Amino acid sequence: MKDLATVALIGVSLMAASGRAGEKETHAGDRLVAEHTNAAGTFTLRTPEDWVFETRAGQPEVSETRGGPLVLRIVRREGELGLDGWHVQCMLERLAGPMQTRPEVDYEYDFLQGWIGDRQAMDSAFVVHYDEPVEGHKDWRQRNLTVIGGGESLCVVAMAPRRVWKKSREDRALLEAVMKSVRLE
Repeated sequence: MKDLATVALIGVSLMAASGRAGEKETHAGDRLVAEHTNAAGTFTLRTPEDWVFETRAGQPEVSETRGGPLVLRIVRREGELGLDGWHVQCMLERLAGPMQTRPEVDYEYDFLQGWIGDRQAMDSAFVVHYDEPVEGHKDWRQRNLTVIGGGESLCVVAMAPRRVWKKSREDRALLEAVMKSVRLE
């Protein structure tokens, strides 16, 4: 089993990017009491008890968990896809279709590369602008972590309304903790 808890080693973690780290992150991790497994049985993750976890109908390798305004989507594919190409494809994972999304995004950082154990990784964070509010918000901060290796390709997409992301240290820490809890089986 490989876990993504070392995600901070590849570049700017959510906490480092926000300029806040430490005690809040540990506290957020303590809230992760429910464990979920995707329909294909290829990964698990932990969330707070009140979060909802679902696998997309007919797509056992696409799962999403939500709690309040926070969203974490995981897309897994068998085989080692090209890192750059898979990362770009994963960056197109959105909360609405392309016709409801402005073509430009505001990058916080993009295409940071590194390793998580023996797997290649790439990390980007940006703000997506939707034409109409999605769950009450037009601007969403999105972080994409792409991991390739061990015969599989994984995309972990963390999304939060930009306003929530900027104002809530607790929500930032919680989303980071859920993201780091992903374990490949």
